[in-house]
Amino acid sequence: MSGTGIDESIGALAARSRALAVLRVRSRAVAVALLPAAVAVVLLAGGVTGHMSGGSWDTARMVVGVAAVAVLLIAAAVAAVIVRASPALSPTVEVSEGSAPDLYRLVRDLAERLEVPAPSALALTPDCDSWLEDRTHPAHALPQAIRGGRRRRSAEAPVLVIGSPFLWWMRVAELRALLAPVVAGTAASAHPDIAAARRFVRGLDAAVAVAESPAPGLIRPLRPPRKAALGFVGWVARLLLRGCQSAAAEMERGVAAAASERAQTVDYGLRIVAQEQVGLAYAGWDRLLTRVALPAWRMGRWPSRLDAGVVSALTELSRRDRLAEGFASRLGERPACDLLEEPGLIDEAASLLAARLFHGGPAETGPDWSPVDWRQYPEEVVDRKWRTEAARLHRVLDGLGVAPSSGPDGPTLARVMGHLAGEVGEEAGEHLAAGISAEVAREEAAAVTPVARSAGDSLNGWGADPLPLFPLQPPRTGRELLADHVTAMVCCAAVDTAGAAPGLDWLDGPALLIKGERCADLTTRVLTLTEDGDPGPLRSWLTTTGIRPEKPVRLV
Repeated sequence: MSGTGIDESIGALAARSRALAVLRVRSRAVAVALLPAAVAVVLLAGGVTGHMSGGSWDTARMVVGVAAVAVLLIAAAVAAVIVRASPALSPTVEVSEGSAPDLYRLVRDLAERLEVPAPSALALTPDCDSWLEDRTHPAHALPQAIRGGRRRRSAEAPVLVIGSPFLWWMRVAELRALLAPVVAGTAASAHPDIAAARRFVRGLDAAVAVAESPAPGLIRPLRPPRKAALGFVGWVARLLLRGCQSAAAEMERGVAAAASERAQTVDYGLRIVAQEQVGLAYAGWDRLLTRVALPAWRMGRWPSRLDAGVVSALTELSRRDRLAEGFASRLGERPACDLLEEPGLIDEAASLLAARLFHGGPAETGPDWSPVDWRQYPEEVVDRKWRTEAARLHRVLDGLGVAPSSGPDGPTLARVMGHLAGEVGEEAGEHLAAGISAEVAREEAAAVTPVARSAGDSLNGWGADPLPLFPLQPPRTGRELLADHVTAMVCCAAVDTAGAAPGLDWLDGPALLIKGERCADLTTRVLTLTEDGDPGPLRSWLTTTGIRPEKPVRLV
């Protein structure tokens, strides 16, 4: 059934079959809820006709009637929670048709070639993934201003969510090929059995979430009766989920197979190249977030052009890696971000959402949470990061009672090296690492504002609940923090006494530039000092580069 349903491929038939299996679970649940009422009707009919009259039959009618009413009330309450519970919604940046007419046109043309319904709207996610998301629940209805467009699209069609890094790194033809199997999945959403099965499963999943963490606006979880009622609802929902979990998973596999088979008619050869770009984009995006964005986020700054940074990171990778040389030639083709009217504004919104999802923080800028441009990154992030960590290192040394180094008053690198290489040896490194860890933990606890909700979240379709938080890295160990802080002190000394400069490496993050060249051999020398208490390699390197460890440095 082209355009209104799902074609009769093997995957489609499997999806429909498993959808019916899911709906049978729902039907059985309804039948169990109605069974006492059916028995009560039979008993009442028997009494009216005189076939079931007498004391025992009257008692049975009363007992069964009361039980039937109770079961119906409980079933209605459970159904109400399942229907009213809002399914999980992915945090995204909504893209109106007015802000991306060419992108909407590309997706519509793709849907027309695939003979499937066009998605109802487009949205971006700050990650390397793309999917269809059903937002037909009333709580997920997008404002008409966001949906945009002169032509009203089907309210049943899902929203197409596109990974924002793809738009900046991929070329237009590659993006179209990549999105073909995703857009082909709208056929399944138009099939009534599959759509009903998905709604049932999503409702059960949302009901379980409500039972485990009740929304303040739905039921107050403080009173024991209501808590018990929610517990019962959660138990019923989990029971039904277990009953249809396997069938639902097989249904989705069938839908994916059918979509992939349908999409083979569109840019199949180019899709292989596009899939290669997905892996490359993911690698660059991960490095950019963990090595470049994370240091800025920890300082209360969020890079406002992360997606543009992906292009720089992957271009740098192609320069370093001979295997990636061919990718640089693609940059002459039209990038997919040209399909946006104002790519800079979209990139900024996706960058802020990435900061909120992966690190936490408010939705609006402020004195302790402000954007930073890539041109300002070395001075406003790298240099400030080094000096902040160096200042923390000396505060911990003060707390441990370490005497200032000889010479002019002020923090010096010589003080740090002397302490780590002193007679106390390795108890020195452990104590210093523990002190730094405690100091960092106190500062982070005082500064954290967990992914706050805001008025704009409702407009963007994220709902009223706080956004989920997906930390990029596990907590750093004391030894890792110690090495970072000693490295920061060395970099401060290099900048203040040897004319070095802070820089940005697109793949590795903050970098020290000496005579315009990135210094890549500092880490091993610092580890020799912090792990073994041996200052020799670092001291030789300082002498070679002209860095004066006995000179005081400027801290924040």
